[in-house]
Amino acid sequence: MTTDSTQSVTGVSQLFQLLRDGVPRTRAELAKSTGLARSTVAVRVDELMRMGLITPVADGVSTGGRPPSQFAINPAAKVVVAADIGASHATVAITDLTGHVLDEHSEALDVALGPEPVLTWLIQSATALLSASGRTVGDVAAIGIGVPGPVEHSTGQPVNPPIMPGWDRFDIPGWIQQHLPMPVPVLVDNDVNIMALGERAVAWPGVDHIMFVKVSTGIGTGIISGGELQRGAQGIAGDIGHVQVARGANVPCQCGNRGCLEALASGPAIARALREQGIDAHTGSDVVDLVKRGNIDAIQAVRQAGRDIGEVLTTCVSLMNPSIIAIGGSMARVGEHLIAGVREVVYTRSTPLATEYLSIVQSIAAERAAVLGASMLAVEHALSPEALSSGFITS
Repeated sequence: MTTDSTQSVTGVSQLFQLLRDGVPRTRAELAKSTGLARSTVAVRVDELMRMGLITPVADGVSTGGRPPSQFAINPAAKVVVAADIGASHATVAITDLTGHVLDEHSEALDVALGPEPVLTWLIQSATALLSASGRTVGDVAAIGIGVPGPVEHSTGQPVNPPIMPGWDRFDIPGWIQQHLPMPVPVLVDNDVNIMALGERAVAWPGVDHIMFVKVSTGIGTGIISGGELQRGAQGIAGDIGHVQVARGANVPCQCGNRGCLEALASGPAIARALREQGIDAHTGSDVVDLVKRGNIDAIQAVRQAGRDIGEVLTTCVSLMNPSIIAIGGSMARVGEHLIAGVREVVYTRSTPLATEYLSIVQSIAAERAAVLGASMLAVEHALSPEALSSGFITS
């Protein structure tokens, strides 16, 4: 049963989500955008001001009589902590509720050190950033974290992450909350999902159907459909790295199967193929350097990796019908060579209707995608009806 209070909280959240872009709007503009009655909008605007989440700004244009007041998000309201934990690096940022970065810190950090050392670093770094920004943990509305492995979304726990030894079923939200002086919601997702959120926020805010493909040590896809991140039943939707590709039927994968896309087209896989040709390449970074120096064998290997990725994405295009496919991750630094291979196969094998308006592009958010996506993950929770009804964000 929907109560009046539930409807009110949902409406307040709807208005605040609309104002998140930082653009000032009048009550009339908010009513037009939401379809709500002006009287209803007036009540909910007053509620958001009472919460301290929005504030009056410059008056709007008068159409006769007193100019209408405009309202925008209050920059002095709560902040969120965003963390991107990679295989060998980590970034922590403090952002406001529009996703604007207030301060951040990055450094080399091996995820294989295990959860407690890595999360201790995260808390210490976030605390230092908060202090430098004149904030405390009490100002934090939520914490968003991306990790390089499969995550059970309902619990925030990594599940059998291949490059995260010691992290399997570790309670990341619970551990962090135990080590903070007060309760703060903690949201955890895999890195490619938060990259999809970050890419959309930076480059495609008006696009509702996006696939973000990360090509790095592994290969995965974050899927946004209908404007919502699609995680699937267990949170592993988009794990295309372990879809079999015919060309690699006999190539072993670290997952125990053979012929996986990741075993053919990831950075380490391309490096291995080049070593078999007598070329000194041991990592994805080595491959990128070779391509940038114009090594023909490396360029051809990268182009073939793009074709392999395109083979799998062709099926994804038929299933999901995205408007944008953004290619990111460390291997995207090779430039057009990888993307050209993807385009070659997708545009050739997909139906004309599916590709009529499809753009396959290099990630615009690039290395910023993950930390910005982690911020979006936290902000979306902080501004949800559930969070607003709990009173946490305004406490």
